[in-house]
Amino acid sequence: MIWAFVAILFWLGAWALNVYLSRGKLTKRNKFIIPFLFGVTILVLWEGLVVGLNVSPIILPPPSAVAAKFASSLPILWEDFVQTFVKGALSGYIIGCGSAFILAILIDRSPFLQRGLLPVGNFVAALPVIGIAPILVMWFGFDWQSKAAVVVVMVFFPMLVNTVQGLTESDHMQRDLMKTYSASYWQSLLKLRLPAAMPFIFNGLKISTTLALIGAIVAEFFGSPIKGMGFRITTEVGRLALDMVWAEIVVAALAGSAFYGIMALIEKVVTFWHPSQR
Repeated sequence: MIWAFVAILFWLGAWALNVYLSRGKLTKRNKFIIPFLFGVTILVLWEGLVVGLNVSPIILPPPSAVAAKFASSLPILWEDFVQTFVKGALSGYIIGCGSAFILAILIDRSPFLQRGLLPVGNFVAALPVIGIAPILVMWFGFDWQSKAAVVVVMVFFPMLVNTVQGLTESDHMQRDLMKTYSASYWQSLLKLRLPAAMPFIFNGLKISTTLALIGAIVAEFFGSPIKGMGFRITTEVGRLALDMVWAEIVVAALAGSAFYGIMALIEKVVTFWHPSQR
């Protein structure tokens, strides 16, 4: 009981501190301090409750055990990161988003494709990854190529739909003005419509960052060489080594957050003129 009482007091104190900081002017420093304190609070509560209540590490290991396993398994974690993220997720992300962007330009010029392909795309985007992953693993083999194929399927249509929608954002008056300047289709596309579509394009790119990593990890559940985040998670769960499983989850969370953050920074530079960035 004493551990529960201490945990509640700590939570209330940390909550009061975060509320106090958030009520003031939201400076750049506070933007980092508030989520940092919130994260530290959760980790401290996690550690205290697991240790205080004597929870089995098979059910939930404490953060200290996860950190120790993380530090002692850096070579394995790095190898898994390269296999899953760099080879599978990143390559599939580039291929899927790049091909979706090119196809969106073609769809923009073809009303037939707009009416025929997009409904099919919405149908394919609704297919569960757990259903298509084993099929693509059978088609492309057990190495990273099959994982990249799963990622391509997952990111292609969100990127396509956002880009097509973004290309319609410029209004008729702006397009008529370009026509009065005798601008060609490509001149109007590059100087008016693509800049106006950038917030939508980056929305698709940011959504795809999380989908890419999820797709690559899930695809490894259905067949992989003896490395990769998904392979390691399924293997270590079978051995009841939950500290290693959580270490892989930490790697995936850090990689996904960093990937999303990089795209958000690029968006801030490219779309500095948009109201959402002011």
